[in-house]
Amino acid sequence: MSPIAPRHYFETQLPLTEDPLLVAARLADSGLHESYVVYENGGSWSYAGGVRAELTLDRTGARLTQEGGADAFRPWDGQPLRLVSDLLGTVAVPYWRAYGWAAFELSYAKDGDLDGIGDGRLMHLIVPRAEVRFEAGHALLRAADQATLDALLTTVSTTAPAAAGQPRPLDVHATGGTQYREAVRRAVAEINAGELHKVILSRVVEVDEEVDLTGTYVAGRRGNNPARSFMLNLGGTEAIGFSPEIVVQVSEDGRVVSQPLAGTRALTGDLLTDEGLRADLFGSPKEVYEHAISVKVGADELVDVCVAGSVEVPEFMAIRERGSVQHLASRVAGRLAPGREAWDAFGAVFPAVTASGVPKSAAYDSIRRHEPESRGLYSGAVLTVDHTGSMDAALVLRSAYRKDGRTWLRAGAGIVGHSTPEREFEETCEKLDSVARFLVPAGAGGAR
Repeated sequence: MSPIAPRHYFETQLPLTEDPLLVAARLADSGLHESYVVYENGGSWSYAGGVRAELTLDRTGARLTQEGGADAFRPWDGQPLRLVSDLLGTVAVPYWRAYGWAAFELSYAKDGDLDGIGDGRLMHLIVPRAEVRFEAGHALLRAADQATLDALLTTVSTTAPAAAGQPRPLDVHATGGTQYREAVRRAVAEINAGELHKVILSRVVEVDEEVDLTGTYVAGRRGNNPARSFMLNLGGTEAIGFSPEIVVQVSEDGRVVSQPLAGTRALTGDLLTDEGLRADLFGSPKEVYEHAISVKVGADELVDVCVAGSVEVPEFMAIRERGSVQHLASRVAGRLAPGREAWDAFGAVFPAVTASGVPKSAAYDSIRRHEPESRGLYSGAVLTVDHTGSMDAALVLRSAYRKDGRTWLRAGAGIVGHSTPEREFEETCEKLDSVARFLVPAGAGGAR
């Protein structure tokens, strides 16, 4: 079969005076595309809708479909990220950017182990038919055809009156406390017996009421200060989230950064109370130890894929305020070694040590023993990767999830030898409140 001819995007630009949060929400709600991803990276926002190329990964291998081209399949060979990289290298769309997600269970499989991953998707990426990038007061619109570009232009430029859907907070203290505290007790015993140093155990909170996810995203984004935020609907998986940290960021020139956050106290909004909680955080041997071992693991992981001597910790134990909580935060950075690429960096650090544990292999076993269900998107990643080799992967925490008619929240806490069940349960509640306070009921008018 002859090679697929390159297919450029139709493009246009226009000035943007409206809040990009509202424009992105309007695009998601417009019905233009069944599949979409909204991704916020600092001051830059993107909307990706529809599918020109689609890559999925599961226990059988990686599949790529693209417009006008034959399907491609790479069978499982124990190196799934290599399969993903190889297939993305065949995408025929010039200047492409892919958007999507990776499940936590990819962590079990990325070194070839298929135990415990089930039959579901481990990764789902799309190169969109339509894309809008908002930055510095203007919007770049790209589409596979002129008609789609015209529809994007109309949606972006038609300002709609903002009807504020009223959030209805969910009480996250009301369920799951007994089971979670018992899981913490068992994990502490394992840690003190020398089986591992740290594990992040999570709990699930069901949301019985129908929720307007787009309205919740808008309300929650206004009430949070995330490192990244996202909203997606891909392959039957829907989620909105306010990520407190990145898994990894790789620039076109090979600079690699990860951002471990570990150590948590509530953020109340009262200045004196929050200062007292911050001092308690800095003075807690448990929290400082939990953070320090996370930073060490993060640095050790980057050493394997970076130029010798380039790995550093340019920021150590700063405070980052993230919605309803404040964290100890550090940055670990390095430069990719020759012959290495963004997927090597992603594979080295995924899953984030702050969402798994130390050592990771023992933490995986503990997670499977003590958590009630597989994680899926929770503590995985939402990411973008493009033709230049750059990547940005956000850690999926502080999120709401919907699939097969079920909506739920999920949060965890880092368990070490000094952990107490009551404090760790309370920490999960503090984190859950980053989303639970902003749940907008379906039909409440929307916050757009």
